[in-house]
Amino acid sequence: MLVRPPAVAGTFYPSDVDELMRLIEWSFTHPLGPGEVPQVSEVRRKESVGFMVPHAGYIYSGPVAAWAYYYLAKEGPPETVIIVGPNHTGLGSPISIMPPSIWETPLGHVHVDAEAVEEIVRESGIVDVDHTAHIYEHSLEVQLPFLQYLFGNKFKIVPIVMALQSPEAAKALAKGIYNAMEKLGKDYVFLASSDLNHYEPHEVTVKKDMMAIERILKLDTEGLYKTLIENDISMCGPGPVMTLMELSKLYGTKEAVLLKHATSGDTSGDYSQVVGYASIRFPLP
Repeated sequence: MLVRPPAVAGTFYPSDVDELMRLIEWSFTHPLGPGEVPQVSEVRRKESVGFMVPHAGYIYSGPVAAWAYYYLAKEGPPETVIIVGPNHTGLGSPISIMPPSIWETPLGHVHVDAEAVEEIVRESGIVDVDHTAHIYEHSLEVQLPFLQYLFGNKFKIVPIVMALQSPEAAKALAKGIYNAMEKLGKDYVFLASSDLNHYEPHEVTVKKDMMAIERILKLDTEGLYKTLIENDISMCGPGPVMTLMELSKLYGTKEAVLLKHATSGDTSGDYSQVVGYASIRFPLP
């Protein structure tokens, strides 16, 4: 079986197991984080369609990402985690799903849900099975250690990378995922991996981020896309987030909930050129 080794262990997060575990726990207990390591529910209680979660180096975005995982821990281990991120490398198809494979991290192996991959490809009509987009992409990989920390090996993943990030693509992908997972009857959660505005002063980034977040919370897909373009907001994962917005609407969700927003300046202390991060929960109605 195809094995996907870690591409950013030792850079975005530690390659040493003990150091990685300590950094994840630091993310949870950091003043910008939830403040404590979560207790994982032994009983699965699906209360969320999914979460928007950042994907930078843990020392920058870990405390913000920890908010999403704190709430997910309370819901217990899902059967499958669909992780959708942007394409930073330019490799692969416009929307690339990982073929059946094993993903490695310092915390062990995670299996791709082959059944879900096959059904999503069939139902969406917009997704290609293509591993090349995943070889070096960090936006999905950095989510795995958090998931493994919480749930061990009790889950499978569906990794999807989007180079095509239009509202139309997001709607088609959301409909395909909805139809596929309902058909299979799978218990799953969706993670939309995205950072917000990039490399502007803290005050500018906060202002731009909140413009985007306002549209996200209202599940206004077209409004988000228009806001990003008109205000030159360099959000790197609008496609994954718009897909989650559209998927949530298919389940009847009316609005999302902001769990935490911060910038890299809030963790690094350098406010001159920052990146914005947010964890947002999309609850079931």
